[in-house]
Amino acid sequence: MPIDPYILLLLGTVGLAALVPARGTGADVASGASTAAIAFLFFLYGARLSTREALDGLKHWRLHATVLACTFVVFPLLGLAARGLVPVFLTHPLYQGLLFLTLVPSTVQSSIAFTSMARGNVPAAICAGSFSSLVGIVVTPLLAAALLGSGTGGFSADSLLEIVLQLLVPFLAGQLLRRWIGGFVTRHKKVLGLVDRGSILLVVYTAFSEGMVQGIWHQVSPVRLAGLLAVEAVLLAVMLALTWYGGKALGFGREDRITIQFAGSKKSLASGLPMASVLFGAQASLAVLPLMLFHQMQLMVCAVIAKRRSRDVPEEVTPSAPGAASRTAVGTGTRSD
Repeated sequence: MPIDPYILLLLGTVGLAALVPARGTGADVASGASTAAIAFLFFLYGARLSTREALDGLKHWRLHATVLACTFVVFPLLGLAARGLVPVFLTHPLYQGLLFLTLVPSTVQSSIAFTSMARGNVPAAICAGSFSSLVGIVVTPLLAAALLGSGTGGFSADSLLEIVLQLLVPFLAGQLLRRWIGGFVTRHKKVLGLVDRGSILLVVYTAFSEGMVQGIWHQVSPVRLAGLLAVEAVLLAVMLALTWYGGKALGFGREDRITIQFAGSKKSLASGLPMASVLFGAQASLAVLPLMLFHQMQLMVCAVIAKRRSRDVPEEVTPSAPGAASRTAVGTGTRSD
């Protein structure tokens, strides 16, 4: 089972923040740089999203509606149900982080990679991940306002304006400029990918530095951490089962069910970390801990499932909806999205 090297970098960044947290002027500089990094991240997300690809994907709307329902309806409902585990398994701050985890969009690249490995509907996975990321920019903050309330540090008109300026405006700017910069972004995908990851590391360092300075890490004991891992394992198992057997109940064929399972059961670290920084402020370090752990868990489990699916004998299936029949080859490497 794979250990994502990027998770090791994230853990190293957490360790650096624990040993050398940013204080005083350094904290102000790190906070400003983190804000700029988040805006740049969402600008790149906008520049990468192909509008034509997204419109083509609408032809397979039932599949995409199913993935969105899993991501933004079923996941949050399970997160709300986990409220009953406080305080036996989870502390309230850890529960807030777990609930936030259930609100963030699905992954893009790793969903595509696992779908390809399992011989699923790759074009549909590309569109499903893109739709989820796009919808999440608006829906995740709104769900956080409704379900987390004061747990996000006080959701107000000012915080909503901050989200719009820091996330939505850069994303829309990237979409508008895609006509002129889309080729550049595609040609320099690897370099910009490093910028992506470096920006997220900066966000993590800033968030965990604030947590260290405020002493909130004393709230997490090994027992509570073990409880969190157990709850997340159950959450992932439930979503994997629901997406697979639910897809069958809805009449989807094998390839589409694979896409629904991988796109509908996963959560994006790349989108969630910057959003948590904006939504939670000084409490972001505890808020992102469940997401970081869940991300690694989903990669390990989905890698095993994808390999098994690739060895399955394809069953007789009904034809896919128009626009979903074509197949494209993609790489099978994963990234922290």
